[in-house]
Amino acid sequence: MLLDDASGRIVYEENVIDAREAEQWLEHLLDSPIWRQQRRLMYERELDVPRLTAHFSAGDPALPWPLDVVLDRVRRRTGEPFNSIGLNLYRNEHDSVAMHNDRLGDLQEGHPIVLLSLGATRRMHIRNKKHLAPRRLDLDLAAGSLLWMSWDTQLHYDHGIPKQTYAMGPRVSVAFRTRKDA
Repeated sequence: MLLDDASGRIVYEENVIDAREAEQWLEHLLDSPIWRQQRRLMYERELDVPRLTAHFSAGDPALPWPLDVVLDRVRRRTGEPFNSIGLNLYRNEHDSVAMHNDRLGDLQEGHPIVLLSLGATRRMHIRNKKHLAPRRLDLDLAAGSLLWMSWDTQLHYDHGIPKQTYAMGPRVSVAFRTRKDA
């Protein structure tokens, strides 16, 4: 347990998925045609988002393997009815996601966001939004691990994956959410 107070709950669990199985899932996802390159307006220019993304509804009958297996495992582990699966592919040390919180208007209140990590270990920064009470967690997300963030943490904390200064292999983050009307 990393955090459990009025601002929310953050739990990190290592080795939830067997290393061999996590490696198989990673290899399959890396070779999958699911990935897309998004573009966003940043700094008054349209730029490539510094990672590849994919998204699926949990009820999609064409949910590709291994996401159907992963969803079932995470649902059983957490007891949560996740209906949305978002994926980020950090191809190397240059890919990242800026500090942010999930848009709560899209999510069912009271349900956590759970991230499964596959591939290279990457550092996540989790930072309290209130500068009067600074609190920052630097967490290395290892392959086969789960990170739980309660809905409330999105009100009080931002999180992000920074670029790295040394060579790294790919990492896939599989994010499970319970969205409204998904």
